[in-house]
Amino acid sequence: MKKAIILLSGGLDSATVLASAKQQGYELHTLSFDYGQKNRFEFLAAEKIASLNKVKSHRQITIKLGQIGGSSLTTAEKVEKNRSFENIGKDIPATYVPARNTIFLSYALACAEVIPSQDIFIGANQLDFSGYPDCRPDYFQAFQKVANLATRLGAANNKIKIHTPLIDLNKSQIIELGMKLGVDYSLTVSCYDPNSTGQACGECDACKLRLRGFAQLGKSDPGSYGK
Repeated sequence: MKKAIILLSGGLDSATVLASAKQQGYELHTLSFDYGQKNRFEFLAAEKIASLNKVKSHRQITIKLGQIGGSSLTTAEKVEKNRSFENIGKDIPATYVPARNTIFLSYALACAEVIPSQDIFIGANQLDFSGYPDCRPDYFQAFQKVANLATRLGAANNKIKIHTPLIDLNKSQIIELGMKLGVDYSLTVSCYDPNSTGQACGECDACKLRLRGFAQLGKSDPGSYGK
């Protein structure tokens, strides 16, 4: 059985990617990160989703990106709320975490060498997203090239592939795919700034895109929202 590393944040996109890799018959190895983000409920969601899908292994890596700063997700800076859909994705918002995907994929690459696995899955997309530069197809193609130049697997001609199955899907298409794959979206956590009980704010970019995605399908978001 082929083995896959799946970056699992506990959010809607990563849960969908996990279900997609599972459908393809991969042995599943999930990887989550405590990088100092404000949303501390992601870890519980990721653990539940990993357990439900009976993954072979689930690793949680701690990285103190708050020591670097530069993002409203890891500092005292307030998360932007109620941006218009026209503005979401136009520029790089304060929620961008410097080099986050590069750091996460580097850890995934290290795990891939140990397991070993030639397949790394990440739930990035370039349509309904907040304008992060490390969510573009060119970036993932470049990282894949680096992965094969810089690893023992690559040197032995065991080519590593970075899978981005959601890259050209909007949020409603992602949700529709996940529903077909049996994803329980009530378990997922997407909000950048939830309250003390884990309820989503409904106003940050992630919440607005998620809510619109369900609405476009004529569905209610099963997530929990509150002030």
